[in-house]
Amino acid sequence: MSWQQIAAEKKSRQLDSVPKEWLSSTLPSSETLTIIDFPQTSRVLSPLDLEITESSVATLLSDLASSKYSAVQVTTSFYKRAIIAHQLTNCLTEIFIERALSRAKFLDDHLQTTGQVVGALHGLPISLKDQICIQGIESTIGYVSWIGQFAEKNAVLVDILESLGAVPFVKTNVPQTLMWPETYNNIFGRTTNPYNRSLTSGGSSGGEGALIALRGSPLGVGSDIGGSIRIPSAFCGVYGFRPSSNRIPYAGCVNTLEGEDSILSVLGPLSNSLDGIKSFYKGVLSKEPWHQDSLVVRKRWSEEEYNLIDHGNRAEKLCFAIMWDNGLVAPHPPIRRGLEMTKKALLAAGHQVIDWVPYKQAEIYSTISAIWNAAATEDFETSAAPSGEPVILSMHPDALQEDEDLAFRPSSTGISAFALWQIQKKKRDLRHEHLKHWEETARVTGTGRPVDLIIGPIAPYTAPPHGLNKNGQYTMVWNLLDCPAMVIPVSKVDQAQDVKQPRTEFHSADDKENYELYNPATFENAPISIQLIGRTMEEEAVIAMAEIVDQALKAIKSELN
Repeated sequence: MSWQQIAAEKKSRQLDSVPKEWLSSTLPSSETLTIIDFPQTSRVLSPLDLEITESSVATLLSDLASSKYSAVQVTTSFYKRAIIAHQLTNCLTEIFIERALSRAKFLDDHLQTTGQVVGALHGLPISLKDQICIQGIESTIGYVSWIGQFAEKNAVLVDILESLGAVPFVKTNVPQTLMWPETYNNIFGRTTNPYNRSLTSGGSSGGEGALIALRGSPLGVGSDIGGSIRIPSAFCGVYGFRPSSNRIPYAGCVNTLEGEDSILSVLGPLSNSLDGIKSFYKGVLSKEPWHQDSLVVRKRWSEEEYNLIDHGNRAEKLCFAIMWDNGLVAPHPPIRRGLEMTKKALLAAGHQVIDWVPYKQAEIYSTISAIWNAAATEDFETSAAPSGEPVILSMHPDALQEDEDLAFRPSSTGISAFALWQIQKKKRDLRHEHLKHWEETARVTGTGRPVDLIIGPIAPYTAPPHGLNKNGQYTMVWNLLDCPAMVIPVSKVDQAQDVKQPRTEFHSADDKENYELYNPATFENAPISIQLIGRTMEEEAVIAMAEIVDQALKAIKSELN
């Protein structure tokens, strides 16, 4: 068969796996862009389904442990909502209903027989990015060549999640190769944004972002090598966490750019609540994953660090620093407003807020790009070649392969090992320099400590139209520096508030192009989010400080209402 026929057969298998009674027959027209609230009126979900799927992770775990809800009921409710989300945004890849419900029934029987939950995530359905392997299920990551390759065993993280009592129930869509900030491939197609379907859901964990936003899953797992958790989280208005490398086990996942060990991809959670993020992170570490993945750092969850032992022990005010602009591409008005709202909220809560002075952003960005591009073209072409499928060059819906103006893919011819070593040495030196830059802020914080947390944009825009998400500067720098980063939703684009401001001076041609892209009507209803950046291996503290920021934002929102 041709690669097109192979892809079509795979897509047909996916559609056949869905019970017809779970499909909505009253879908909004394609002209209806905002469909975030459609599940409530879909006529597929019962009042109980809605009650379950709109609960926080903490509430669900409590209700499952008390047997208020069975794991079978919770899994079924989320399945039904996930299928609606898929009809609306095309967010799923693998759907394995019989297997997941069998797992849920086992958990119910165990609780009924023993009176004890299996673990900290007992009965909780969890969605997984397509690359996370589940035994007997495909992980194509958008390559037609990988169709028919069924995983021989679970990824380590899947084993751990199941040991905690979780129920893996769907896998979610990704771009071909994973190395894209949007989500499109030749097998499953494009994932759209539920807040405005003319806009991208982001990538490469774009399926997760759209699914979580529509509450088709209470907790999902994505991966992030340059922003692939944070970008879809921000664009889809959900919480997302990129931890430091080697704290969450990655072993057993399929991937792209394997062997590139200088900038590591990491796994992390997406959820509609911060309690979901914390439950995932604390639960996984409780299983001591360093015994199953040789690369995982032997570092347990630290309650002391969560209680901010290095940041005044929660007894003192914190000092946050806001990076308003990276000096390369200035953010659009909605992003600026989100940062201003955050500053106002933190000041009202009694904290200190100062400006962050960006450090060598262009050098950091170009260094990580050079490391990736050392052999990216060969990697992508090698994976795509067996089926004859071309490597997709553009994310734009109207682009043809030869449209260089719309192309996103970097081209690389390869460099010598020695040349790559020089780039990696520069990466090392930049990390040392940035650490010193951060430490020196102790002189201006007034706390006697360096800045506790940096707050900044995830991108210079909210979710843009399909094919136009080409700027990863605001996320990629933190991957090179290996800083944990949390995404928090703040607001949504509003045409009345987010008017275009006149500018005559620009950082660069890219900055001017980004300025000209902005039209409030184009971005209407897109979520506005911020990124909270901590120090390497400081995940517990970042989660704790994210809760402080989130509570402060919610406090001022309630005052405005």
